[in-house]
Amino acid sequence: MAATKTKKQKAKKANGEGEVVPRFGKTGISYALRFVAYGEREYLTLDRADFDGLDHAAAQELADEKLKDILAEVRLGIWIPPKRRVVQAAKDGGGGTAVDAEPQRFGPFATGLVDARDGQVSENTTDHDRWALQHLMPFFRDYYLFEIDIAAVDAYRLFKVRESEARQKAIDRGRPKRNDHNQVLKPLSAVSINKTIDVLQFILAVALERKLISENSAAGSKRRLVLPPKRPVHLDSAGHIEALLEVAATMDREPKYHCCEREAIIATLIFAGPRAHEICHLQWRDVDLANGRIFVGRSKTQAGLREIPLLPILRSVLATFKVVHYRGDPDALVFPNIDGEPRNKDTLRTGVLDALFKRADRLLVDRGKLPLPQGVTAHKLRHTFASILVACGEDPHTVMRHLGHTDPLFTLRVYTHMMNRDPEERQRLKALVRGELVIARQAPIPSSSLEAGDYELPILRALVELGGASPRPAVLAAVGAVMANRHTAVDYEELPSGPPRWEARVGKARTRLVQRGWLEAGTPRGQWKISKIGRAKARRAEVQKISRPPARKAELAVAA
Repeated sequence: MAATKTKKQKAKKANGEGEVVPRFGKTGISYALRFVAYGEREYLTLDRADFDGLDHAAAQELADEKLKDILAEVRLGIWIPPKRRVVQAAKDGGGGTAVDAEPQRFGPFATGLVDARDGQVSENTTDHDRWALQHLMPFFRDYYLFEIDIAAVDAYRLFKVRESEARQKAIDRGRPKRNDHNQVLKPLSAVSINKTIDVLQFILAVALERKLISENSAAGSKRRLVLPPKRPVHLDSAGHIEALLEVAATMDREPKYHCCEREAIIATLIFAGPRAHEICHLQWRDVDLANGRIFVGRSKTQAGLREIPLLPILRSVLATFKVVHYRGDPDALVFPNIDGEPRNKDTLRTGVLDALFKRADRLLVDRGKLPLPQGVTAHKLRHTFASILVACGEDPHTVMRHLGHTDPLFTLRVYTHMMNRDPEERQRLKALVRGELVIARQAPIPSSSLEAGDYELPILRALVELGGASPRPAVLAAVGAVMANRHTAVDYEELPSGPPRWEARVGKARTRLVQRGWLEAGTPRGQWKISKIGRAKARRAEVQKISRPPARKAELAVAA
């Protein structure tokens, strides 16, 4: 019956007779008229006060009478369109809605505004605005801007909710609704509906600045759907992080995957905390391995323009990655797609992260561990970076600066959460930052205080004694003999990757010495060679060792 009535109303409209449009909102039903006058489509909102105290049937009858009166005036040529009426009121000093310009319809105004901003804002912002217009236009296209009142915004919100419910029911029945491109029309979430209202608020704010309307009816939380509280996602377990790194490295070696930089991408997300669009546009000139920092120069906020210190494990991963992938162009992207173009947040998720998260879940379950928290995304890995910084002893202000935040509340929430973690988990995160794997077994709290830097001077001394150059096994044997009195059971513990813990630290120390120029970088595989600078450093350390008191000999490695 309703469908038949709609067809009749459309037929009347086509014949110039118009239709009554009821609008349902939280405060009740309002009415508008849609008709054609003088060759133009008109949309006129009726005064709600005229319908106070009337039931729906009586209100509908009154709206029909008003429509007949207006159509009669149109036929006689005495009806004045609203845009001429408002301008005339302004000229007469009567205080019309628009003073500087004639009233405009939402459709052309919104489209023109979004098109005019193209190239002045980010591409993501323009795409988001156009996506929102796809939802706003069917409802508001024929509205005059000054007709979009609170009731109209509430009616739009209710319309989108019911539309989404209908789409979901159609999907559940197995007969989903489709668009002109045969794509399934999926229901909008409450968050997405609110985002379209945010764009409506922006459009009306511009109209308000231009004095086309007297108020912004889309402003305020009451115009939005109430959102359920978000479930916190904290990926701050060393075992979870280790699983992601292990799976990423495995997938990079599998020929069926085009992407061969998963390990470097996931390590950067976890240990540097960039936003998705920041890592997608990261250039090699932004990665300063020599000084251990990453520059973020393309961010959505001023606070987002920042310098992030490279943690040891990330510095090692990126140094290895650069050897293979860097082609000498500092402006080249670090993580481009297969065509050499920048990824976006969606292709980063679908092409890199989704499969990685699923494989990591299977690995953890197979090893009897808990899977990753539900809802892990690239953005949630920023929380992980914050947790790692807190575990390493950084204060909330430093964490906030490295994340590129201006609001310290989020940082404090993460800080409080991490400080409530047990000391053992924090020790594991510290070991992970140093590059020590912990996933295969329960890692004890390290009883050794040795770091990779403690092995740098012994490496230089061993190479000097071996004639300046020697294969890796000979260097390891010499360093192991020198450091034997300082090693503990923890240092001799085998890591999942194979070698004892202390040998892994020697490898990290060798990478640092090459980066500083103390060891030669272009030596044959497995051959370590000291440079002139390295020899000078070793000689100076020997002089310091002789000249300093015996009580301070243990500090030489750190001082070097």
